[in-house]
Amino acid sequence: MENKVIKTMLKPLWRTWYSYISSLDKNSEINFLNFGYANDDRPELDEEDEINRYPIQLYDHVGKGIKLEGQDVLEVGCGRGGGASYIARYMKPKSIVGIDRCKRAIDFCNKGYDTAGLSFSQGDAMKLGFDDMSFDAVLNIESSHSYEGMDRFLSEVHRILKPGGHLLLADFRDRTDVPRLEKVLRDSQFKLVKKEQITPQVVKALELDSGRRLDLIRRLVPTILYGPLRVFAGTEGSTTYNSFKTGKKEYWNFILRKV
Repeated sequence: MENKVIKTMLKPLWRTWYSYISSLDKNSEINFLNFGYANDDRPELDEEDEINRYPIQLYDHVGKGIKLEGQDVLEVGCGRGGGASYIARYMKPKSIVGIDRCKRAIDFCNKGYDTAGLSFSQGDAMKLGFDDMSFDAVLNIESSHSYEGMDRFLSEVHRILKPGGHLLLADFRDRTDVPRLEKVLRDSQFKLVKKEQITPQVVKALELDSGRRLDLIRRLVPTILYGPLRVFAGTEGSTTYNSFKTGKKEYWNFILRKV
């Protein structure tokens, strides 16, 4: 169990991690920052993608909620770009744009990926810099929990989606906050098409992927930060992992349609 010193370090570390990781990851080993997904449905992956199987499977599960082939897609909160790259290569959208507030993450993405139809730019989820009705689908994975105003984000997504377009949303909340999230979704301009709790699949992924995550932490992170980074990564036995395992936190997948 993490001690009080580690816990006090967590809050500022989580705010700066997305930028800090770029200074740690000299060999571009970290392309995903999500907790992952695991069940009996294992998509076939190219050999180069196998190392990131569980984070990829979260994108695969969420992305297959609708047909993305031939569509114009926006990912809000793309992080290190691995998910957008997977969608571009495996699901064949017409185009996919990834945006993130972290400039270092976007710089990493623009240097690290070269796939037709895939592009990245710096952007703010609260004020999307795109014209009305620009996209067929918006993808938002493990990002919304940090937003200052979920209603503002939903309004912006509704604005830039074409009529009939979809928001594919997957994220976690404290169990007591889930009803509040559902109310915001239902009170929005969207029609809620699907809601699915996927906490057991996320827990299983964290267990199966814990060794890889610990190896990255031990090789890339200063010793003093091992504890906080284990919490951030959700490795087995960390407070993050335990919060999912005990049900204190829940992970949900939603599909919403613009009507």
